[in-house]
Amino acid sequence: MLDPVWLRTFLEVADSGGFSRAARALGLGQPAVSQHVRKLEAAVGRSLLVRDSHTVELTGDGEAMVGFARDILGRQQQALDYFAGPEPSGRVRLGVSEDLVSDWFSQIAQRFQRMHPRVDLDLTAGLSTPLHDRLERGELDMALIKQPGSEPSGRLLWRDELVWVGTPDTRIVPGDPVPLVVYPEPSITRARALSALERAQRSWRVSCTADRLNGLSMAVRAGLGVAVFARSVVPDGLVPVRGGLPALDQIEFVLSGRIPVRGTPMSALVDMIAAAGRPEVADAHPKIADARPEVADAH
Repeated sequence: MLDPVWLRTFLEVADSGGFSRAARALGLGQPAVSQHVRKLEAAVGRSLLVRDSHTVELTGDGEAMVGFARDILGRQQQALDYFAGPEPSGRVRLGVSEDLVSDWFSQIAQRFQRMHPRVDLDLTAGLSTPLHDRLERGELDMALIKQPGSEPSGRLLWRDELVWVGTPDTRIVPGDPVPLVVYPEPSITRARALSALERAQRSWRVSCTADRLNGLSMAVRAGLGVAVFARSVVPDGLVPVRGGLPALDQIEFVLSGRIPVRGTPMSALVDMIAAAGRPEVADAHPKIADARPEVADAH
């Protein structure tokens, strides 16, 4: 360990050019100054100063130590200033895609509240496109949203596969219109579902529209139809539907908004979201609903 007292004394000797001048500046006796420098040299196992009766010069290692000492003492002062300052307060306005309002985000919000108890987290959950519009109008500071891969905007967090989702008993009858449970327009997953069906020349009908994740999930569980989710955010109790439905394009989850100032609560929240990574794809969806022509539509 490099004692900050030794480093401070060494820097004073290097800056002032002598032990006597350093001792006066630090309010120490010259023997104490010499002792600090000797201990620092012993700790690193290198000679840092060349001394004679008239001059003191830095060795090559001493010049290197000057840089290290300034950095170490500077970082120490930053830490002291941070904890000596008032506890941050204020408000962070964050929009979150409806699909991510889950245990994954709850854990992030809890950690943020523990770290910054005096900072209010103003959370708005909703569809990604309206959230992006609110961000553009300055009504939100940041938005954690989905976006098509062709429209890059913000900090990419992860890419995800879109999947058709139903219950383990869901069956899609070939030739019948595909029953859809969707978010209202404008919805990225709704648009992706309709586009894929149109490309595949499959007929469809909107059997239920819900503007919240809970309502959407409940409708699918009730057998009203199939929905489209990113694989990492498939709600508990629902499973991917395999067969009988066209492939879907990928989606991206991004964090959009102005770049926060380092050291601020908003910067801490951004770091927490980025560090959390993609939600775990639960082994919780081991069953896969399979389309079978001979079985009637579950709804």
